[in-house]
Amino acid sequence: MAGTMVAGCGIIRPGMAIWSSSSAMRGGGGALQQFLLRFRSTSSYASGGGGARRSLTAIAAAADSDSKEYIIVGGGNAAGYAAKAFVENGLEKGKLCIIAKEQVAPYERPTLTKAYLFPPDKGPARLPGFHTSVGGGGERQTPEWYAEKGIEVLYKTSVTSMDLHAKTVKTSSGKSLHYDKLIIATGATASKLPESIGGSLPGVHYIREVADADALVTTLSKKKKVVVIGGGYIGMEVAAALTAWKIDTTVIIPEQHVMPRLFTAGIAKRYEELYEKNGVKFLKGISVKKLKAGPNGQVGAVELSDGTVLDTDLVVIGIGAKPTIGPFVEAGLKSAEGAIEVDGQFQTSSPGVYAIGDVAAFPLKIYNRRTRVEHVDNARKSATHCVNALLKGSSEPYDYLPFFYSRVFEAPGSERKVWWQFYGDNVGETVEIGDFNPKYATFWIDNGLLKGVFLESGSPEEFALLPKLARAQPAVDRNALAGASSVEEALSIAQKSTVTS
Repeated sequence: MAGTMVAGCGIIRPGMAIWSSSSAMRGGGGALQQFLLRFRSTSSYASGGGGARRSLTAIAAAADSDSKEYIIVGGGNAAGYAAKAFVENGLEKGKLCIIAKEQVAPYERPTLTKAYLFPPDKGPARLPGFHTSVGGGGERQTPEWYAEKGIEVLYKTSVTSMDLHAKTVKTSSGKSLHYDKLIIATGATASKLPESIGGSLPGVHYIREVADADALVTTLSKKKKVVVIGGGYIGMEVAAALTAWKIDTTVIIPEQHVMPRLFTAGIAKRYEELYEKNGVKFLKGISVKKLKAGPNGQVGAVELSDGTVLDTDLVVIGIGAKPTIGPFVEAGLKSAEGAIEVDGQFQTSSPGVYAIGDVAAFPLKIYNRRTRVEHVDNARKSATHCVNALLKGSSEPYDYLPFFYSRVFEAPGSERKVWWQFYGDNVGETVEIGDFNPKYATFWIDNGLLKGVFLESGSPEEFALLPKLARAQPAVDRNALAGASSVEEALSIAQKSTVTS
């Protein structure tokens, strides 16, 4: 091929000098050097095939946009831990940019439905106290930390579109950024009730970001009745926090018990009783027909599917979340499980593009299936694994063991603090042990093998045993477990099974 036309450059050939008076090239020698470097290193150009046109598109895009070696899209937990991993791997200053939707640096998001909602006299959590990565035992990554490490953070910015061939993303500010490697860590957005049934009325709250929690906290001191819609993580944690405010709280769930994706009916019953002891009421097996506005335009009542109408001063909705993947799937990335499909190193279907945390559908090696895990533990671990694989070239696949936990009723003065952990897979039949005073355990057994373990109020040593049991998947005597007189005895039987299996 004798030559190829590039906008603003005329005819160019491999290795020839390039001069242009365009604004993209007047940015200094650094931009020009990056342009030349990408051009000369493009083997597909020399072959003269379709790849040449794509490569030249990428070169032109790089010349007309800001360029970073690494870009992380998203400013949540996964993004914060990815930044931590970059720094720990000796990242040079100026090579990483984070595009963050919120005005604040990455933080430990679970706090928003726990200590952040405590009353003012109960020592509520506030930033900068829970910035990433204090939840994982690392140093607090404040905005000053990112500046000190030479990491550029674009706050209040999101990605509106991307071009996989040109390796660029366009942001909400209209700016175009070129990347060599891109990590998608956009997390999930709260699922909302339709506007047609009052889902956007004033006084209806969703919690996903600090601003959401702030909006809720500022109104709680003036409220007497609250309806919480949803019995999952958000609903249960918010309801527990509201008990510290002494607010009349009712939780509405369409299922027959709380936390239906994980809890058995037996586990749920124990927690529902504890919540009821703390003044929380439950309406189960029923759905919301409409949220109604009161005389002041604020939400004032909740109409249920059976015709019941509940007066309320405020509604908190926790009915799940959806991965934020729109611009990336539209650009051509493969999807699976409602998320972005990745391999064991979190590489997407496009070379140089990765996805971690809530938006990644990854191979769950231990159970030989693909899954998406929406939990802070996976956000932290997937971020670390991805960056290590990217920078070190490791081919070791991600070997994640599903882990879920919650801590509630931790406000000062609470009579009973709750802390449960679950490891493994909740499949098969169950054996439940303990009187919930305070301990309680459930074991999932499938085809004679121990698949999952749940424990409430365990000791540090007992909690540390759970992942070992779940990963070992030992053959266990169900009758021996069922005959255990205590949680401690049941855990001992399970532990001994790992030796004999």
